[in-house]
Amino acid sequence: MKILFLGDVVGRSGRKAVARHLPGLNERHGFDFVIVNGENAAGGFGITEEIFDGLIEAGADCVTTGNHAWNQKEALVFAARQERFIRPANYPDGTPGRGANIFTAKNGARVLVMQVMGQLFMPALDDPFAAAALALAASPLGDACDAIVVDMHAEATSEKQVMGAFLDSRVSLVVGTHTHVPTADHRILPGGTAFITDAGMCGDYDSIIGMDKDEPLRRATHKIPSSHLEPAKGAGAVSGVAIETDDATGLAKSVSAVRVGPGLSPAEPDF
Repeated sequence: MKILFLGDVVGRSGRKAVARHLPGLNERHGFDFVIVNGENAAGGFGITEEIFDGLIEAGADCVTTGNHAWNQKEALVFAARQERFIRPANYPDGTPGRGANIFTAKNGARVLVMQVMGQLFMPALDDPFAAAALALAASPLGDACDAIVVDMHAEATSEKQVMGAFLDSRVSLVVGTHTHVPTADHRILPGGTAFITDAGMCGDYDSIIGMDKDEPLRRATHKIPSSHLEPAKGAGAVSGVAIETDDATGLAKSVSAVRVGPGLSPAEPDF
């Protein structure tokens, strides 16, 4: 099975990049399942239902979020009815929406998508490792599902890598999100799980992690905010990771970086 994951969509530029490039990626590589992180898609902070629907129409099979999941308050309403909307599983009991869900891929396989949020330098949530273990106990790879993708939304690279080691041999892919910078360490871990520390973002790379450069520069040099952060508005690129899984085990057979658009060196799957 072929699975594509695209990193955090930032603002209109990121949305346009996904709409422009995802259909072509699907056509060229025949992905069975596509996941897009959309937590910065609405003006850089959160996601609306209209934008969520747009990402699905562009070719996403589900949309993960993160620490900005609720910045657009309507998400608290539509999260419950949109089964393809995934928020961190380690939010407290009673939080709207789902932290994990099983979907049917285009080839008929069952794909469990889960998101957990890190604790280092992030809003205080429950233990992400315990949340991941609980979800896997309920839906183990090879039994309840044919592939498992875990979006580890975290600031610290070390915490993302710990999650990779923790879940190695138990899931198909652990993919880091949140920091908006694609890392070059995509690989298959010893137990057969594909891993990348950060998938990068979908947006304008002539920016500061997707935001127009002027305000971050002012804050860094003068130490006083003068306006709100705004997403950069130039042409966007998409960035992420693709894997091919073994039909017998659900573990990764290959992993490739995906980078299409201005500002990034191009990369597409070679499987």
